Amino acid sequence: MSAEIVFGLESAAWPALLVDGRGTIVRANPTAANAFGDVVNGKSPLLSSIWSAENFQTVEQYFTQWELSPVVIDLLKFKMAGGAAREFTTSICTFSREGRKWYVLQLWTLVSAPPQAPKSTPPAAPAAPAPAPPAASPPPAPAATSPAPAPAPPTAAADKEAATALLIQKQKLDCALQLARTVSLDFNNALTSVLGHTSLLLSKAEPGHPWRHSLMEVEKSAARAAEISNELGVFSQQEKQTQRISPGNLNAVASRCVEFFKNTHADKISWTLTLEKELFAARFEEAKMQQALTKILENAVEAVNGNGQVRVVTRNVELTTPTQDRNAKLTAGSYVCVEITDNGAGIAPADLPRVFEPFFTTKKAPHRGLGLALVYGIVTNHGGSVAISSDPGAGAAARVYLPAEKQFVSQSSVPDAELHGNESILVVDDEAMLLTMAETIFGDYGYKVLTAGNGQKALAMLSRGDVKVDLLVTDLVMPGMSGRELIERARQLHPNLKVVCMSGCVLPPDQQIGLTYLQKPFTSRDLLSRARHTLGRS
Repeated sequence: MSAEIVFGLESAAWPALLVDGRGTIVRANPTAANAFGDVVNGKSPLLSSIWSAENFQTVEQYFTQWELSPVVIDLLKFKMAGGAAREFTTSICTFSREGRKWYVLQLWTLVSAPPQAPKSTPPAAPAAPAPAPPAASPPPAPAATSPAPAPAPPTAAADKEAATALLIQKQKLDCALQLARTVSLDFNNALTSVLGHTSLLLSKAEPGHPWRHSLMEVEKSAARAAEISNELGVFSQQEKQTQRISPGNLNAVASRCVEFFKNTHADKISWTLTLEKELFAARFEEAKMQQALTKILENAVEAVNGNGQVRVVTRNVELTTPTQDRNAKLTAGSYVCVEITDNGAGIAPADLPRVFEPFFTTKKAPHRGLGLALVYGIVTNHGGSVAISSDPGAGAAARVYLPAEKQFVSQSSVPDAELHGNESILVVDDEAMLLTMAETIFGDYGYKVLTAGNGQKALAMLSRGDVKVDLLVTDLVMPGMSGRELIERARQLHPNLKVVCMSGCVLPPDQQIGLTYLQKPFTSRDLLSRARHTLGRS
C-alpha cells in the first residue's frame, strides 16, 4: 500500500515523514534521516520514538484531537539524533487511501535550537619518528597548526528573531481562527432566524399554496448556507473532536427531496415514492445525505428530459455473506437502501465504469462531471456504497447503501397537534432576532413565552416568586454570563428546572452530559420537538 503513495518530498531541504494511521513511519526523506538518525530508518519505526514528552500529549491523543482538520500547522518538539529535543513549525496533512488514514509531516522551521558541539574527529595515527637532525644544527621549531574552525552555533539574537517571527505567524493564525469562529456564530444566528420563520410558514402553507415552492427554495438555500457555516465552525475549533452522529430516518430525507422535485417538475414527470414501513436506523449527516440524493434526482430529471417517470424506493437490506452490486462491494450486515430509477435514455456500457470519475461527463457545458463524484464521496465517507446500473434505452438506477442498525425509526413526523402546549418557556439569547423568532414559534403553538437578552435578566425573572417557568431555553455563548453559568445558577434556584441549550458552536459530546442540546441553525419543528421531548410529553 505504501509503495503506491507518491511521497514527493524525498529531495526537500527540510525533514518530511509519511506516517500511517497506526503511527508507523513509512517513509522519511534524507533530511529527516540525517536529523533523527537510525530511529526513523529501522524496521517499522514509530513516530512516538521521536515524539518529545514536552508536547504534553501522546501521539495518539494529539492526532485524535485534530482528526476533523485536513491540514494543521503547530509548534511541536521532536527528539533529534543526539537526544536533545528541538522545536519545529510542523505542518500535518491528513488524507485517506482505500479506507486507510495517512499523515504527511513537514518540519519547516527550527526554533530555539540548542548549540551543537563540534563533531569529534578520530585522532590521527602516530607518525613514524623523524630522524634526529645533525647535532650542529638546532632542532627546527615545530610548525604551528590550528584546528579547522567549528561551525558557529546559532546566536541568541538569531534564535530570538526566529521565535518572534514564529510568534507573529501564530498570532495571525489565532486571529484568523477567532474571526472564523465569530463569523460562524453570527452567521448561524442569522440562519436560525431564517430557517425558523421559513419552516413555520411552510408548516402552515397547504401543498398547493402558490408561495410554497419559493419558501422551499429559501429553506433549501438556508440549509446549504448552514452546512457551509458549520464546516467553518469545525475548522475554527481549537479542540477537534469527532461527534458521534445520532441514528436518522432516511425515509424523511427521501420524502423531502421528492417533495421538492415534485413541486418543481410536476407537469410532465410521473413521481412514485415507496417507503419501507419499518426502516432500519442509519447514522448520517442529514444535510450531506440530502445533497447526495438531490444530485441523483437531478440526473434522473435530466435523463427523462422533463417527460417520463422517476421512482424512489427505500428498503432494508440484510446480507449474510459479502455481496457485490455492480461496482459496490458490500460486506455482510444490515443496510438501508435508497433506489432511484428513471426511464430515460440510460448510460452507454462504455461510460458506465467511469460515472464516478471527477470531471467525466457526457453532458454539454456547463456540466463539469462532479455530481456523481460528490455523491460517491458523501456516501463512502458515511461507510456506505453506491451502485449504478443501466440498460441503454431503458433508463438507469442508482442505489445508495448505508450501514444500518436493526432498530426501527419513526416513519412519520410528529403530528402537528402534539407539538402544541400551554407551559411557560423562558428563552434567553443575546440576539434579539432569535428571541422574536422563538416567541413567534412557541406563541403560535400555545406556549406562554418569556424572553431575556442576557443571563442576568433571566436570573432576575427566575428569582421572582410570581413567575413560573417550566422550561429554560438558552444560548450557550453570550457576553457577560455564559449559558452554562446561567444553567448552574438557575438550577440552584430551581433544582428540577428543565433546560434546552442551543449554540452555533460544534460541541463535543462529553460537554453535553445532562443537557438537551440543539445545534443552530434549526427549524421551527426542531425547536418544538426538542421542547416537547424535554417537557416529558414525547
